[in-house]
Amino acid sequence: MYRSLLVAAGLLAAAPAAAQDTAPPAPITVTGSVALVSDYRFRGVSQSDEELAVQGGLTVTHKSGLYIGAWASNLAGWGTFGGSNTELDLIGGYKLPLGGGALDVGLTWYMYPGGASKTDFAEPYVKLSGTLGPASLLAGVAYAPKQQALGNWYATGAAAQSGGYTDPGDKEDNLYLWGDATAGIPTTPLTAKAHIGYSHGNPGLGPNGTSVTPTGSYWDWMIGADFAVKGTPLTLGVAYTDTDISRRGSAYLLPNFSNTEDGSSIAGPQVVFSVAAAF
Repeated sequence: MYRSLLVAAGLLAAAPAAAQDTAPPAPITVTGSVALVSDYRFRGVSQSDEELAVQGGLTVTHKSGLYIGAWASNLAGWGTFGGSNTELDLIGGYKLPLGGGALDVGLTWYMYPGGASKTDFAEPYVKLSGTLGPASLLAGVAYAPKQQALGNWYATGAAAQSGGYTDPGDKEDNLYLWGDATAGIPTTPLTAKAHIGYSHGNPGLGPNGTSVTPTGSYWDWMIGADFAVKGTPLTLGVAYTDTDISRRGSAYLLPNFSNTEDGSSIAGPQVVFSVAAAF
């Protein structure tokens, strides 16, 4: 869930101006971000065929802690479902203070506008955040109950390419556990960031030849840094991302799981660059 780190970094860059505002908080606030990334990685797996992606999000928050939002990105390769080749996430939840941190409970509805049928799915989540010294920490659990979009419809990538269903109508669930950490580097405009996640779910391919957890279970991780451009809402980022999905372990997913240009794994190591602006 690297996009949450990207948005958070952009909001941190905008924080000094907000801190100077002495007016009482508005009952409703609107925040957002836009970004250009060199590769859209979702839980360690490229959704843009290791190419550029344009992304943006908007969140409306009530002073009670209730919020709704939307986030979108273009797709290619593994994440192609036809239509506009776009992922649109609709988000709603409730965030409340808890001790020195916050508890966030909500749901993400993943949509692929105009794309193939049986692509959308819902994923409730719970996130607990807080601070430890100079570091901001977050632990999250996302569990998607059994749905057709997460089912194991194809046993192999070759079957998906031929269009021959192995188990049409199958429904599977999905679990994702993750932790994020960010920390400002003293006397610099840099923020260090790190992420680790564990996925457990469908070990095959869904009705559109993809899977949220491609090999059934795997780890993903990221480490990087963000640079806040002083006097602007811009944040420049760089991150190294990888998974423990081996080429041999994902062999049954081929050719679906390969970069279309050079055949490399779309879950292999990658350095991702980003430019984001928050408002």
